[in-house]
Amino acid sequence: MKDTRTLKVALLGCGNVGSQVARILLEDAETLAARTGARLELVGIGVRTIDAPRDVELPRELFTTDSESLVADADLVIELMGGIEPARSLILSAVRHGACVVTGNKALLAQDGPTLYEEADQAGVQLSYEAAVAGAIPILRPIRDSLSGDRITRVLGIVNGTTNFILDQMDSTGAQFEDALAEAQRLGYAEADPTADVEGHDAAAKAAILASLSFHTRFSLDDVYCEGITKVSAADIAAAKDAGFVIKLLAIAEELTDDAGAEGVSVRVHPTLLPREHPLAAVRGAFNAVFVEAENAGELMFYGQGAGGTPTASAVLGDLVSAARRIVLGGPGRTETTTGHVPALPISASRTSYHVGLRVADQPGVLARIAQVFSDNGVSIELFRQSISSADQSAELRIVTHRASEADLAATVASISQLDVVQDVTSVLRVEGV
Repeated sequence: MKDTRTLKVALLGCGNVGSQVARILLEDAETLAARTGARLELVGIGVRTIDAPRDVELPRELFTTDSESLVADADLVIELMGGIEPARSLILSAVRHGACVVTGNKALLAQDGPTLYEEADQAGVQLSYEAAVAGAIPILRPIRDSLSGDRITRVLGIVNGTTNFILDQMDSTGAQFEDALAEAQRLGYAEADPTADVEGHDAAAKAAILASLSFHTRFSLDDVYCEGITKVSAADIAAAKDAGFVIKLLAIAEELTDDAGAEGVSVRVHPTLLPREHPLAAVRGAFNAVFVEAENAGELMFYGQGAGGTPTASAVLGDLVSAARRIVLGGPGRTETTTGHVPALPISASRTSYHVGLRVADQPGVLARIAQVFSDNGVSIELFRQSISSADQSAELRIVTHRASEADLAATVASISQLDVVQDVTSVLRVEGV
C-alpha cells in the first residue's frame, strides 16, 4: 500500500478512552488503512499534563500541550477531553480548518450541539459522535441511517452503566442505595463524585442526543426532564419485585399529543418500573441497552457495554473510519438529519402508569378514602398491596395505577398528602411497558 494517501489524525485527551484509541491507531495501522483507503497517522495527542500517569504506554514525543496548533494541521480530530471548554473551541477550530471531527462529548453536544452541527454543515465536514451515548453500542448510526426511511415513535434507554449497576445490586442483594453506590465505587463503575450519574445528568445529556436524531429536531439539555436515583429505597426495590417489576433509570423520548391537542416530543429521565418480562428488565450490571419503537420496523433493542476504555474506543474508531472514507471518496460530511421543528413537551404532558407508596394509619376506612381521592382526580387504580406494622399501628400501601396524565397524578398525590390518615407519601415512581 505504498501509494496510499496519508491522513493526519490529532487526538485531544488521553484518559481511559483516549489512551485506548491511541493504542489501536498505532497497533492496527495496516488494518485501518485497508478499511479506509488511507493511512491514519496519529500526529499528536493534546493533553493538559504530558507526564500524567496513563494505563497505556505511548511514545512520549506524541504528547503536546499545544492542542490549538495540533488541530490546525490535522485532517481528522478526535475530541475525548470532555467538558465544555476548551473542547468546544477546539472542535470549532478543527471544523473551520476543514477537519472532520469525532467526539464522545455528550455534555457539550447536549448543551451546544446545534452550533457545532451548523458549523460542520457550513464547512462541509463530518461531525460524528457515536461514542457519546452508549459506549460500544452502535445506536446513533442505525437511528440516523438504517431507520431513516421509517418513523420512530419512541425510544427507551438504559444509557448509564453506573446507575444500572447500583439498581441491579439493590435488586439482587437487597442493598441500600448507599451500600450499592459504595460497591460501584470500589469496582470502578462510579466516580468518587458520582453526582452526574446518580442525579441523572449524564443520562439526560444522552437523552437529548437520542431525541434529536430520532425526531429530526434539535433538543437541548434544557428540554429534558431529569430525576435521579438517590431517592430510590430498598423498600421501593422490594415492593417492585413483589409486584413483578424491576426499577431502572430510563431515558425516554416519545411522540405525544397533550390535553390541548398540541403534538410534540417528551424527553425525560427518571427511575421507572418495568415488568420483569420486558427486554430492558434483563439488562444487568453496568451494561446499557436502547429499545426503539418504529412505525414499520416495530420493536428493536441494541445491547452491549456502555462504558469502558476499550469498548468506547471501538465506537470512536468506527466513526473515524467512516470520516476517513468520506475524505478519500469525497462528498459532503454527515452530521445529523434535522428536517423540522417538533416542540418539546413538558413532563406534565406525558401519560403513564404510576407506583405510589404511602404510609398510613392502620384503621378502618383508610383504603376507601384513598381510593376516593384517586377517583376524584381521574386516576384509576389497578393494584393495591398492603403490609401492616404492629410496632406503630401503621400500614404500608403500594398502589399501581392505570395510565394517567402526569398532571392528574400530581393532583392526586397533593390531595392524598392532606388526608389526616396519611402519614407520608414514601415514593412516586413511573411505570412503563404495561
